[in-house]
Amino acid sequence: MALSYEKAGVSLEAGYDVVRRIKKHVASTSRLGVMGNIGAFGGMFDLSALNIKEPILVSGTDGVGTKLKIAFAMDKHDTIGIDAVAMCVNDVLAQGAEPLVFLDYIAQGKTRPEVVEAIVSGIAEGCRQAACALIGGETAEMPGMYEDGEYDIAGYTTGVVEKSKLIDGSKVKIGDVLLGIASSGIHSNGFSLVRKIFSDNNLDLHKLYPELDKEQSLGLVALTPTRIYVKQVLEIISACDVHGVAHITGGGFDENIPRIFQEGQGARIEEGTWDILPIFHFLEKHGQVEHRQMFNIFNMGIGMVIAMDRSDAQKAIEILAKYGDKASIIGEVIEGQGVSIVGKDL
Repeated sequence: MALSYEKAGVSLEAGYDVVRRIKKHVASTSRLGVMGNIGAFGGMFDLSALNIKEPILVSGTDGVGTKLKIAFAMDKHDTIGIDAVAMCVNDVLAQGAEPLVFLDYIAQGKTRPEVVEAIVSGIAEGCRQAACALIGGETAEMPGMYEDGEYDIAGYTTGVVEKSKLIDGSKVKIGDVLLGIASSGIHSNGFSLVRKIFSDNNLDLHKLYPELDKEQSLGLVALTPTRIYVKQVLEIISACDVHGVAHITGGGFDENIPRIFQEGQGARIEEGTWDILPIFHFLEKHGQVEHRQMFNIFNMGIGMVIAMDRSDAQKAIEILAKYGDKASIIGEVIEGQGVSIVGKDL
């Protein structure tokens, strides 16, 4: 059986090596409620271990998209797992849920144990940042499906929130301020356009571009992992009256901020109230992207937006500062619909 499988291009021994390599990374993410060990057919979690009277489970799944192409080109695989975790846990966080568990799926044409270990080390780091447990996953070797040296990764998370504390946007009101929390970079959305801009302009991923970073190459800047906001936002939710939370992912400001609004509510965003990161100016310039359109594609330096009463904003900003996050009031909820952005460049 094993020899026949090897002839078909699937290495069972490489799969066993992967399991041996990743056990220590998985163990580093354990938390209260985890049951069993890696290798069972299903990951288990004892919800009764948590002091929650009316638990609501919130689940999310996502991938990293074509940001993977940058990782392949740079042969750097130890941060892409952080992105996979971030894209999932930041989503369930938007409902006020604490992520409990994470599962991953990694598919390759040919298993390279050292690459899988690097990916899983990033996943484990993301789980530690989010205080959730990596309780299982799947590595698939599928010859002919992927180019040599390429792979795909997807993740899944489940979180929990007390029913009375579920954040669903129903408390958002006209006059609420919109608190923007700084992103770490492009995060994991818009990379099909990013890669096209790089290609069309013959930009070198291994080159330093001083307007971006004097120490990191373009490829490393693009690979900056997605910021995980779990611990700090959960603390804000505990200390403040949070009305709505928007994770700024694909579709930028225009698609994601209105997801927390009710009928007749819109957003007025004031450009200049936060720092737009150099990478976005770089992409806008080289891609000749219309400035307003940038906000419909990228996060533009804001990874998460919280709607709350103005009286709570300063307390939230101080909490975020403890975690090293920059934040500012970037706008407010107004009557209307959609997102209006005003500023010197619009």
